[in-house]
Amino acid sequence: MDNQNKNLILATVLSFLVILGWFFFFPPPEPEAVPETAQQSTETTEGQGEMATTPSAAASDATSTQAATTPEASVAEAPRVAIDTPRLSGSISLLGGRIDELSLKDYRETVEPDSPIVQVLQPVGNDGAYYALYGWAPGTGLGPDDVPGPNTRWSLSAGQTLSTDSPVTLSWSNGKGLEFHREISVDENYMFSITQSVTNSSGGTVGLAPYGVLARHGEPAGRKKFFILHEGVVSMADGELTETDYTKMPDFDYSDREGARAEVHQVQENGWIGFTDHYWMTTLIPAPGSAFKQVAKYDDRRDIYQTEAVLPTETLSDGQSASVTTQLFAGAKEWETIRAYEHSGIKGFIDSIDWGWFFFLTKPIFWLLHNIHNLIGNMGWSIIGLTLILKAILFPLAFKSYVSMAKMKELQPQMEALKEAAGDDRQKLQQGMMELYKKEKVNPAAGCLPILLQIPIFFSLYKVIFVTIELRQTAWFGPFQDLSTPDPTSIMNFFGWAPWAGPEPGTMLATVMVGILPILLGISMFLQQKLNPAPADPTQKMIFAWMPWVFMFMLGRFASGLVVYWITNNTITFTQQYLIMRTQGYKPDVFGNIKQTFKKAPAEDKK
Repeated sequence: MDNQNKNLILATVLSFLVILGWFFFFPPPEPEAVPETAQQSTETTEGQGEMATTPSAAASDATSTQAATTPEASVAEAPRVAIDTPRLSGSISLLGGRIDELSLKDYRETVEPDSPIVQVLQPVGNDGAYYALYGWAPGTGLGPDDVPGPNTRWSLSAGQTLSTDSPVTLSWSNGKGLEFHREISVDENYMFSITQSVTNSSGGTVGLAPYGVLARHGEPAGRKKFFILHEGVVSMADGELTETDYTKMPDFDYSDREGARAEVHQVQENGWIGFTDHYWMTTLIPAPGSAFKQVAKYDDRRDIYQTEAVLPTETLSDGQSASVTTQLFAGAKEWETIRAYEHSGIKGFIDSIDWGWFFFLTKPIFWLLHNIHNLIGNMGWSIIGLTLILKAILFPLAFKSYVSMAKMKELQPQMEALKEAAGDDRQKLQQGMMELYKKEKVNPAAGCLPILLQIPIFFSLYKVIFVTIELRQTAWFGPFQDLSTPDPTSIMNFFGWAPWAGPEPGTMLATVMVGILPILLGISMFLQQKLNPAPADPTQKMIFAWMPWVFMFMLGRFASGLVVYWITNNTITFTQQYLIMRTQGYKPDVFGNIKQTFKKAPAEDKK
């Protein structure tokens, strides 16, 4: 077996094993089910009506409060303040002043134009209740009923509908000399600003700590549970990013006074904490430069996941006032939007997007893809353009590799002569080959490098396509209306020409009845192989024969945008290798090698 074929086999098998291992441990997720519209429940069920706990002594130097419970009927009957912006719709409940109903006008559950818009927050009583609470934890001289909490009945004192140019103000008095106000505003995207203020006219000194809470009843429906994607708590504390999966929260070491498992961090200057889903996120963000306690908590009695941002206690003498402003992000994880918030002072906010271990590749790859898309306006062609740029960057290495491969072909007669001269002396053969390589300045391992470099790029692009919302439901042409999902075509719908859908994604039938893109991928790999004659060794020949079609079925379940990249990459690689090898005096006989593949092997002579 010549060294060129050894290198090619080694690189191909290594690439295959890595991708196969990735496919085994990180299989593409099942297609996202369209959630049913949550129905308002008319009966109080155990756990559903229970609200999140207010911050405990573990999270603040304020005194602990008991868990508040709210019947679903009370939530349904409470007055609401509408939220209406160009990108958001929803409402704020005056029961607790909770932001608990929020939908994204720009996003739908599926590609169908009449599909429901995505709902991020939902009130108690709905499946998957998810909401934001604000209040004051009681300290010196105060009890739980002296401060606003989850069951406080607020009054609307200013504004009618929350919009980008119209904030609303809620008011409440404890009847003992403390007056509370909460002003809520929202920008043109997904950022709310909540200003909590209190005036002390009680005649004495009081202590109380402002807080914000995000509470989620149970794990989110349709959670991917996919290793490549983080869903759960995401937080930043003075430059340190922490990601905690829902399944890890019951194992927190600390248990607060109410029995909930918690993890507490003291932030000195800059931080934020919240929950991240595949494409959506809610985040509590104290003002930059503020110290606060950051809490992630799980209450197994109520099955409530909770994050908290608790600011230092304010001590107010009679006649004094205090005011604090925090922010709440609730919306889509759009790169440009989140980057703008980071530039405005929210340090590390761009890392709320799950860039993964290869962040040093995924970030620049996404930046480049995003800017190409801004120029072209079509994500499919943008992926092809990205591939062209990546191949241009790697061209110097590819050129050296293909020149080395061409020289290896030229050395075949001399290598055959060395084999005949060495006979069975393998040491002599290896020594002679090394001297030949040194003399001719040939590196036999150079052919592996371009393939090995493609592996991290392949995984990084897969991460970008799977994780970033900019790829969600983005169309190319014809049947390819969502490049973040597998190819929807197959022989069952005549590769997209028929008006009906192909096999259901994620099923065995879909794995077998691959679409046109995986088929083109197999063909591109097959043609790339045919730049060289099939090896004489039967084992090598078998591996070469099966490899393109194994990849075709294996990658057929991946996002179609990734398959578009791989086809483009193979096509460019074939063209580069063919032209470079011809410039070095070696003329690949592609058509002859294809004919040889389908030529029937001669039968062995009978003895």
